[in-house]
Amino acid sequence: MAKQMQKTSVFIEQSPGDYENGDIQKNLDDDGRPKRTGTWVTASAHIITAVIGSGVLSLAWAIAQLGWVAGPAVLMAFSFITYFTSTLLADCYRAPDPVHGKRNYTYMDVVRAYLGGRKVQLCGLAQYANLVGITIGYTITASISMVAVKRSNCFHKHGHHVKCQTSNYPFMVIFACIQLILSQIPNFDKLSWLSIVAAIMSFAYSSIGLGLSIAKVAGGEHVRTSLTGVTVGVDVSGSEKVWRTFQAIGDIAFAYAYSTDTIKSSPPENKSMKRASSIGVSTTTLFYVLCGLIGYAAFGNDAPGNFLTGFGFYEPFWLIDFANICIAIHLIGAYQVFAQPLFGFVEGWCSRNWPNSKFITSEHAVDVPFYGIYYLNFFRLVWRTAYVIITAVVAMIFPFFNDFLGLIGAGSFWPLTVYFPIEMHIAQSKTPKYSFRWIWLKILSWVCLVVSLIAAAGSVQGLIQSLKTYKPFQTQE
Repeated sequence: MAKQMQKTSVFIEQSPGDYENGDIQKNLDDDGRPKRTGTWVTASAHIITAVIGSGVLSLAWAIAQLGWVAGPAVLMAFSFITYFTSTLLADCYRAPDPVHGKRNYTYMDVVRAYLGGRKVQLCGLAQYANLVGITIGYTITASISMVAVKRSNCFHKHGHHVKCQTSNYPFMVIFACIQLILSQIPNFDKLSWLSIVAAIMSFAYSSIGLGLSIAKVAGGEHVRTSLTGVTVGVDVSGSEKVWRTFQAIGDIAFAYAYSTDTIKSSPPENKSMKRASSIGVSTTTLFYVLCGLIGYAAFGNDAPGNFLTGFGFYEPFWLIDFANICIAIHLIGAYQVFAQPLFGFVEGWCSRNWPNSKFITSEHAVDVPFYGIYYLNFFRLVWRTAYVIITAVVAMIFPFFNDFLGLIGAGSFWPLTVYFPIEMHIAQSKTPKYSFRWIWLKILSWVCLVVSLIAAAGSVQGLIQSLKTYKPFQTQE
């Protein structure tokens, strides 16, 4: 039977029939499910892997749009909201009691247990649309980093005045080919090593970008910064200032999207997940504040959309090359963190609806040299290959880093990070309607909805403007 894996913004779990080998009792948990092996350490690694990615690269640009006052305030507000709602969500892993209740293995299971009805379908739509958007965004970002390596060497060889234009398309194809291979790994647990490597890469390039920014500031080069960010009439028009502000909020919202692992039952999962969330969110917030603020201090109002590929730095070229290689490696792993749950959902749904289809359910043992027995499933092969190709094609059509990331962040932040965790907490705690806690939770949810809507509007406007000026087969930054 095909191995499957389900994903939530809180936990990732395998289906009951996943084990083909070994002692069944030894590999089963107390509820008959496959034993979960994750800890707060691996969960923290997954959070950091997913969070410190594309988001950190655009923060200097986002702070430049918002300025010294609103920029840090927005960063800290998103950090607090993300951590707060993640703790609410961790308590919903079991229902109705957060410690001894029945486990819910997917985000949709949690929504079904506490809210039910149409909200389950709405949750699924938001959740999986977000996963698709993120994998497209990572394809765009990884290709831009690969192009940056080639351009960096060109600038070093021929001088900074040379345009060194390079198409992103061949590098999107290379990235997609790598994902075609990794996507055939049927079990998320087998990718845990990839997640740890990706987390190391994220720290590496974030630290390099931070170090280069500090060096640039220390160099004493004068740049224009202000309390309110880019200046109307000097850097942008009045309307551009508004739209860019909205888009910057969307970029920051995207930066705080994350997923985590399935954890062992002792200590209680909700405590372990809260610990993982605390470590993950606080670590990434520290990096975000440092990279965003010091990046703005280094570049000022002219901060590039991606501070490692927009060539605010030219030298040392080898260090910039290494940083961009780290980005590409990180996003290779992060792509799978987000794609595998979608793969598992579609494959599980198809096996339940067509259980007698051999194309969907049959496993064929193949002896792979230097690997061992690999269980080939033709449906998995076709579906996952088609998905990777489609995401690559969409990335080629919309290769716009900041605009696309802002749209993803705006579309996913409110429903998955704010609305459902708050609604489930209200249902679980039986918070009285119109009580003080009920009112301020609702206010928080509505405020975040308004913020998401204006961020989405800014990103859509940015995409439209980018399409108008888009020149295919040239470098997109």
